[in-house]
Amino acid sequence: MSFFDFSQKIISAAEEAERLCRLRFEELDGLAEYNGQRVLKAFIDNRISDIHMKGTNGYGYGDDGRDKLDAVFAQVLGAEDALVRHNFVNGTHALTTALFGILRPHDTLLSVTGMPYDTMQEVILGENCGSLRDFGVNFGMIPLLPDGTPNYENITKRAPEAKLCYIQRSRGYSLRPSLNIAAISEIIKAIRAGNRDCIIMVDNCYGELVEDKEPTAVGADLIVGSLIKNLGGGIAETGGYIAGTSKAVELCSYRLTTPGTGKEVGATLNQLRGMYLGLFHAPEAVCASLKTSVFAAAFFELLGFEAFPKYDEKRTDIIAALKLGGEKQLIAFCEGIQSGSPVDSFAAPEPWDMPGYDSKVIMAAGAFTMGASIELSADAPLREPYAVWLQGGLTYPTGKTGIMLAAQRMTEKGLI
Repeated sequence: MSFFDFSQKIISAAEEAERLCRLRFEELDGLAEYNGQRVLKAFIDNRISDIHMKGTNGYGYGDDGRDKLDAVFAQVLGAEDALVRHNFVNGTHALTTALFGILRPHDTLLSVTGMPYDTMQEVILGENCGSLRDFGVNFGMIPLLPDGTPNYENITKRAPEAKLCYIQRSRGYSLRPSLNIAAISEIIKAIRAGNRDCIIMVDNCYGELVEDKEPTAVGADLIVGSLIKNLGGGIAETGGYIAGTSKAVELCSYRLTTPGTGKEVGATLNQLRGMYLGLFHAPEAVCASLKTSVFAAAFFELLGFEAFPKYDEKRTDIIAALKLGGEKQLIAFCEGIQSGSPVDSFAAPEPWDMPGYDSKVIMAAGAFTMGASIELSADAPLREPYAVWLQGGLTYPTGKTGIMLAAQRMTEKGLI
């Protein structure tokens, strides 16, 4: 029985896609079990109790729940310390805090994975807005090779100029491969060959718990991400994290609060329970997102489109890019995703001038938490290569249904 009026073409393609994905789904279930134990062990080792869920107000002095949350995240992420706070407004804010925490006037920030994605460009290069450039921080960038892989030789050559080397794990609005832990390890080796003292920071957004370790395990000094993506498990209402070496995290904490107080202040209000529970759910939520991503790639490949990565390729983040061919296709796809959302399914997404982006963007995101990309969502800048970037899916059955509804909407408009 189906509650949706799918065409036979859509049903048949979905059945074949699931057949193709069976082996990958089994591997993802194994990963979820491993990472679930990894998270559970951190809760047990840190003796988490209901008292840690209560939160504080005012200055937040002596907030043991906040401090224990940092310790749990640090253990899960393989870091010495972590800074996990609800008052990071998004991933870009957490990344900005980390960069301003480490860098000083006349230091050089070197992006070794090409130009960072749109919202970070304003943080780094904006004019008269309090950007890193305004504070006298220099910026360098090493383009990726034509095949989308890092230029290791050039990284080693230019590393001596950098105080901080920046690695972007996910593809952003590009079709280059996202970087798995093995590739990040090679980048870090290349940096260290040229500059042993450089701080290495990884934008880890969308990548947490997608593999069996994080970039900290292969030498990253800092990793940064959002709690309305992977590690919030669809439950954390807001927030972000910075994790890494104790010294680097301490410097970042001075930027978030004040020099001298750092991690010792900051009321947690009523946010702790959601952040603890979100982390606990995160391995399963990430698994559901990955299954949705794998299914979408197989399904749309069967319908004649190109997917990045392909359904049978290993994942290192929860994002899939589908090259759909034009503005009409992008809009119809997003309309279909929106129609399959549990919240605001009746809304019609439209392209708009989104802050931080240089072209109109259309987004579909009917989520319990606004902007939560661990929930099924899709966004596409209306520009070449006319691809939509898909992420999330709190449960696989509903994620699969959303993908099918996107294809159904395209079919009804004669675009498939």
